[in-house]
Formats: sequence, C-alpha cells, structure tokens
Amino acid sequence: MQLIDIGANLTHDSFDHDRDAVLARAQAAGVAQMVVTGASREHSPKALALAQAHPGVLFATAGVHPHHATEYTDECDAEMRALQAHPEVVAVGECGLDYFRDFSPRPSQRKAFERQLQIATDTGKPLFLHQRDAHADFMAMMKNFDGKLGPAVVHCFTGTREELFDYLDQDWHIGITGWLCDERRGQHLRELVKHIPANRLMVETDAPYLLPRTIKPAPSHRRNEPMFLAHIVEELARDRGEDVATSSAATTATASAFFGLPGLP
Repeated sequence: MQLIDIGANLTHDSFDHDRDAVLARAQAAGVAQMVVTGASREHSPKALALAQAHPGVLFATAGVHPHHATEYTDECDAEMRALQAHPEVVAVGECGLDYFRDFSPRPSQRKAFERQLQIATDTGKPLFLHQRDAHADFMAMMKNFDGKLGPAVVHCFTGTREELFDYLDQDWHIGITGWLCDERRGQHLRELVKHIPANRLMVETDAPYLLPRTIKPAPSHRRNEPMFLAHIVEELARDRGEDVATSSAATTATASAFFGLPGLP
C-alpha cells in the first residue's frame, strides 16, 4: 500500500522537535509522498524548503489561507508568484473563504482569494481550496474564473450533500480527512463518500489537526500525523464498500495525476 497525503501542515511548530521521525513513521506506514500545505506568508516558504530537503517524497503548496487574508499585500502576491516558479510547489493555495471563523474580514478574504485565483490562471497550476460556511460566495468567485483554471481540489471536505454535488458538477476533486472518523460532526460523510468518483477522490490528514477519533488505542496526545492516513483510508474503504487495496490504489493514482507527482517505485 503506497499512499499520498495531499495535505499535511508539516511546518507547524508541533513538529519542530521530531519532524524527521514523523516522516520516517509515515513512510513505514505506507505514506510514500506528502504535500506540505503552505497557508501563509511565513509558512509557504517553509513548505518549499521542506520539499526541497526531501526530493521525491515531499512537495509543497504556496498560498494564503483566508484566516491570514489581511497579510495579502502586493508584496505578498509577488512572494507567492515567486514560490510558484519552483517545481516543488505543485499547487496554488491553501486559499479560499472561511466565514465560520471570520479571522479576517470577509472583503479581505475575497480579495486575497481572487488574487490567488489569478495566480492559478496565470500559472496553470492546480488549486488547493478551503471553504467553510461561505459556499455561495465561494462558488460565485470560482465562476468568475470559469474556463481559466486548471484542476481544483476542495481540501478537507466537511460540507453538505448539496455542496459536494456542486463541486462534483464542476469536475473538482475532493479531499477527505479524519473528519470522516468523528462521530459527533462527520457522520454524514460516511454516506456522502460513496458518491465521489474514484478519479475525483483524494485523502489527507491535515496534520497536526483532525486526529481520527476512531484510532484504537487512542494516542496519548492529540497531534495528528501522516502515519495515520492508512487508518483514514481503511475507514473510507469500508464506507465506500471497497477493499482497502482498491481505495488506496485509486486515491494514490488520482493524487499523483492531479499534482503531477513523479511515479512511485
């Protein structure tokens, strides 16, 4: 089983003391490649540096999450464009809208999102998208770039059936995390994942966040890490009525094609 974690926040400071061990555990658990999420001016360059230090294993995205939208200046835009010039950076984002937290004013979020959609248009690189409680505005802004964008993945999908089918109708990809394993708020995903075509479905941990609640025995800490991706795939396969090997092979093939990653040995 060779898996690809399409979203891991490996620049997070919770990994500073044991990052190499985290990567070793991931590979021992069958996670052959990982995409390191860049979500701010500070962390996008760090994601690139990590990818450069682990060629063929780690790759990076570069973008500004809506939580950090107020930092999206002209200088920031130039920085993001410079990062996209590196081959290790395989997607634009994490970018989008988040009206659940509203850590940045909504007009700032929309402006930062629009500028990053323009970067995706100019570079042709895939989009790594975030949407929470902002579906109508999100869809409207994406529609403004209709026909100009390359592939897109709505990462860490936690939304409704209506939202899922809106995304699939656009031929966008869907990233599923350990939210699937949360009996308090992710139960609806158990049914929805059956409807995602295999060539649109990818998996991710969103580490260090969203530790799957169904891991037994439960870890002594709450930090998620890429080694737990195999557990998410096992749950996903069960919900889709597939064997684990089928779900593993399909999500890996889809992610490799989406990001243009080098083939696995």
